Amino acid sequence: MDRRAWLCLALLVCASGCAVGIDDPAPAGDADVPSALSDTAVQRVHTVTVADVVDGDTMDVRYENGSDDTVRLLGVDTPEVETETDPAEFEGIPETAAGREWLREWGYRASEFARERLDGETVRIVVDRRADVRGSYGRLLVYVYHDDENFNRLLLEEGYAGLYDSEFSERAAFEDSETRARADGVGLWGFGGSAARNETASSLVVARVHADAEGDDHENLGDEYVVFENAGEEPLNLSGWRVSDEAGHTYVFPEGFVLEAGGRVTLYSGDGPDTATAVYWNSDGAVWNNGGDTVYVRSAAGDRVLADSYG
Repeated sequence: MDRRAWLCLALLVCASGCAVGIDDPAPAGDADVPSALSDTAVQRVHTVTVADVVDGDTMDVRYENGSDDTVRLLGVDTPEVETETDPAEFEGIPETAAGREWLREWGYRASEFARERLDGETVRIVVDRRADVRGSYGRLLVYVYHDDENFNRLLLEEGYAGLYDSEFSERAAFEDSETRARADGVGLWGFGGSAARNETASSLVVARVHADAEGDDHENLGDEYVVFENAGEEPLNLSGWRVSDEAGHTYVFPEGFVLEAGGRVTLYSGDGPDTATAVYWNSDGAVWNNGGDTVYVRSAAGDRVLADSYG
């Protein structure tokens, strides 16, 4: 290959690397620096759309040029939902079964909080000059600003997260937010207090779980379902109530859905038209584990209504 060919190849590689590189997944910053941050602390700012909230501190985003990336909220750590959280990571939460269950519950709550606030929204993400650009899993480390509010810090203030021990510009402010939340017993820090079992009394019960569909579960989603019953004497408005499994897959009851007293509704994993007695998850694959799982239901306000395990 002659020198000119080598030069062309080098330019192509450079252009590709600059457009979608490990440290710079999109063109140079395209948004204003949030007023709460100094210019010297900011390495890059982008306007993005939140395409999917993975959990309380991780989400998939889409840049204005159409490229995608996964971001991890800088400086905060919410409890896990797909794996067990070690209570030792959250000082003051006991290393017991109750402590682990408590953290899993708040992992779900953090995920729901993030979905309600950010899913589908246009936000600004900020890469901090004083922090690593990417974490150990290759996720871009950022602050997320929604309506000029630092969502990372909001998670700390509302007790959905603890401080993640790393170097970043906002560390002192984040430490103050966590300290106040812990002192006031806010959110996950309320274990053992009046907020320890923040559940909503409800007449909703699980009447049946049919997890093992005939044949291949993933190809017969119409035969995988959960039956809910209103065991009370009054109609139950399920608008916005969320059903989830231990892996965090979530279904939301449609607005205006009311389950009459003594009535039953079957939630199918597959597709179909909703009726008064049947609703459909429209899942791409099987939801419920054949060997055992837990059916979680939370109200529209995020309070846990029930947790029914099987298997």
